Amino acid sequence: MPDRTMNFGLYGAQGRKSAELAGEVLDRLAVEGGIRSPVTTRRGLTARLNYLTNSPAGFEAMREAGITVARGTLRRWLQRKQTPSRDNLARLDAAYRAYRRRNVARHLLQRLNARGGTRVEIQPLDQSAVADPRKRVIATDQAGFRRLRIRRWDRIVQAWAAQDAEALANAWDDELTDLGSQWGQYEYATSVGFSA
Repeated sequence: MPDRTMNFGLYGAQGRKSAELAGEVLDRLAVEGGIRSPVTTRRGLTARLNYLTNSPAGFEAMREAGITVARGTLRRWLQRKQTPSRDNLARLDAAYRAYRRRNVARHLLQRLNARGGTRVEIQPLDQSAVADPRKRVIATDQAGFRRLRIRRWDRIVQAWAAQDAEALANAWDDELTDLGSQWGQYEYATSVGFSA
């Protein structure tokens, strides 16, 4: 079984960690049904403030994001009498994303585990800039990618919800081993796709 790639891109290969790409797909799935307006708009700011101030966990998410304003300032934000600074807008958006991620993780996990798991398609890394003698032979199907069915998403979603990149990479790579002896060829990829 191959070991982890140590010097990715040394000979010109291009791509990203497939675990990061999977995390981005989970991010997109989490945003479905969420607030789409940017935090810089009145509608987006108001929606985020209402979402975050609706429960103690939302206030905790704001504290974790570094928002340390007085209650009066927060009240003026909610009443649209005062606009947060650019830094606080970024912190509010980060707090919203983190809190939304935690809230949808359980539902997302149920969707991904349903019906025996979710099929994942992985595009291999781009070797167009690699000299021929150094190119790896990457096994793909006729469409140019590999399919994998992940049956248990628990560790992946838990690591994603906690925003733990290392745990996500470990959980993702453990699932890649189902590809057999070629799993290391998909540690880095150009794209990862799945839906729930």
